[in-house]
Amino acid sequence: MSLGSNGRLRFGEYELDSNAGKLFRNGSAVKIQPQPFRVLTILLERPGEIVSREQLRDRVWGEATFVEFDQGLNYCIRQVRVALGDGAAEPVYIETLPKQGYRFIAQVTGGPAAEAPPADAPPPAAPDRRWIFAAVAGAILAIAALSVYAFFRARPAPVEYTQLTDFTDSATAPALSPDGRMVAFIRGSKAFFSVDQIYVKMLPDGEPKRLTDDPRLKYHLAFSPDGSQIVYTVLDKHDFATYIVPVLGGESRLFMDRAAGVSWLDQRQLLFSTIRSGMHLGIVTGTQERENYRELYFPAHERGMAHYSYASPDRKRALVVEMDGKGDWARCRLISMDGKSEARTIGPDGACTSAGWSPDGAWMYFTAAIDGQSHLWRQRFPNGRPEQITFGPTEEEGVAVERGGHSIITSVGVHESSIWIHDERGERSMSSEGEVITDKAGPVFSPDGKTLYYLLRRRRAGAGAELWRMNAATGASEGLFPGVFMADYEVSPDGKQVVYSTASAGKTSRLWIAPINRESPAKQLADSGEGFPHFGRNGKILFIVAEGSFNYLEQMNSDGSGRSKVFDYPIEEVQAISPGGLWVLAALSPKDGTGVRIAAIPTDGGPIRWVCASFCWPTWSPNGNFLFIALEDQSRQGPGRSLAIPVGPGETLPDFPPNGFEPWSDASAIRGAQVVERGDLVPGRDLSHFAYVNTTVHRNLYRVSLP
Repeated sequence: MSLGSNGRLRFGEYELDSNAGKLFRNGSAVKIQPQPFRVLTILLERPGEIVSREQLRDRVWGEATFVEFDQGLNYCIRQVRVALGDGAAEPVYIETLPKQGYRFIAQVTGGPAAEAPPADAPPPAAPDRRWIFAAVAGAILAIAALSVYAFFRARPAPVEYTQLTDFTDSATAPALSPDGRMVAFIRGSKAFFSVDQIYVKMLPDGEPKRLTDDPRLKYHLAFSPDGSQIVYTVLDKHDFATYIVPVLGGESRLFMDRAAGVSWLDQRQLLFSTIRSGMHLGIVTGTQERENYRELYFPAHERGMAHYSYASPDRKRALVVEMDGKGDWARCRLISMDGKSEARTIGPDGACTSAGWSPDGAWMYFTAAIDGQSHLWRQRFPNGRPEQITFGPTEEEGVAVERGGHSIITSVGVHESSIWIHDERGERSMSSEGEVITDKAGPVFSPDGKTLYYLLRRRRAGAGAELWRMNAATGASEGLFPGVFMADYEVSPDGKQVVYSTASAGKTSRLWIAPINRESPAKQLADSGEGFPHFGRNGKILFIVAEGSFNYLEQMNSDGSGRSKVFDYPIEEVQAISPGGLWVLAALSPKDGTGVRIAAIPTDGGPIRWVCASFCWPTWSPNGNFLFIALEDQSRQGPGRSLAIPVGPGETLPDFPPNGFEPWSDASAIRGAQVVERGDLVPGRDLSHFAYVNTTVHRNLYRVSLP
């Protein structure tokens, strides 16, 4: 069907205006990104006809074939269905024809442009003046009613999205140059702890240019005051460090050691984070040489980590993004730069991951995740109420406020996760309808490798993560405790029980134990903030509890009695407990001040064994035969790598280097170790049998207008 001169087509309650690049529903604009809009336009031009995937590729992306095409088209079709409220199972508008393409199945008509009457048409009848007066009176009353309604209930103007990058993968962590002409970002799926690389582009239409070739975990980009260089944070061997790279290209070099989240207050004075001890990361100020050094804020808990800080335009206050004592993103915090007022939480009651200020300091902006969905928020300084700016199925991450204060550059998109199984038959995808949780309480196999347990968060308001299990051979899955939202969990070695913690906003976590077969109700074991439960030796339940500003590992009987400390010294966090309960892998801070290391601590006494010389993420195979350490995370360049370390009978650990395994070491560092070509893996019964969560992220940078 031809679009005609007015470029409009109507279907159902919708109208597409190709000239304006907009979609309307009953006269109101519907948010849809440019590529999905083009896909919808092509389908509307040929209603009732099959449009192949190749035809869509050629029209939308050009004739060049690329690996990410299938992912990009699938994403576009999903976004079109979201905009139209359509479903793949029972479509009203777009039908999927497997191995053929797509078909628009609703009736399509031309737009509302008025047509000229025929030459022989009779002249219109004169209107009845009584109806005119009635219509005018009705309009006046309607306007008055709307004015009163608007007076008492003002609604913010809808935001507009302008796309700035057009990657088929992702762009995250935006940072603006001081003159507002350049944006820097990480081209990858993660804004925090990413092994992907840093790019820069001129706004609005410059070509992205890659600046780094740095395999280390990195985050937080910031321009120098003259806009000629960009600093970024890396996780070095034993601590955080800040590197700097020219925007015109060149080698990265060390800018500051023991410094993270660096930004400039003026030409010399910096605002940054540094570790006081262990993992205790706080906000300080000083020069590059640490002159005029002054501590501004450290979280109350020794495990707390204040990763980012954003100074107000008058340099009197700062917004802080931090992790709590459990390693979870917390609410943002407002601190005083002169120390004259107490730090206080600010912004929405959710996991705050970035923040910023309007140029006049009147507004504070945040990205925060609530119910697993991250969106843009704002709050008037100093005591306004948090207001949500963006809504819908797409998520926003990152805050870079433009100079005029009328818009924010952020990363907008979606992510999906699926479980993959690798065994002697190769690799295959197992479906999962929702988000599979991978941090801390990730998937685990049963000892025989036949069942995979995992936490799954559904995409609905208020939904938390529920425990599911999957048959590794068939992919058949089921939810075990519908409506029970878990923060973390562990299944007993015999597969008959699960111990888990629950937590809701503003409440302390609780510890529970329940039979897997649900023959009896769950039993509450504790309700004082206990978390990270594990099954230990002799039927004990091990868990983390905060005492004062420190974390301790404690134990209890399966009925909640007999509480005691496993060790009399604090730990930063527990990484894993061996299947036989003989070893606890935990992050500790050595007395020599060399930073956090990962230790294997025997639960029955005996000397500590250093596993990693710096922070790492070890995990056990479910049968206790191997200990795995991630050598390289998954990135755009590859799946990453892990080191499989054999464990002897009775969970006998091999000889590690005296200070632990060094980052970037190879398999020869430990006798008998082997490399597995997968970074974030879930160990199975042997080295050829494992699972992993494949998270597909599609994000691009957008300019979002402020209401």
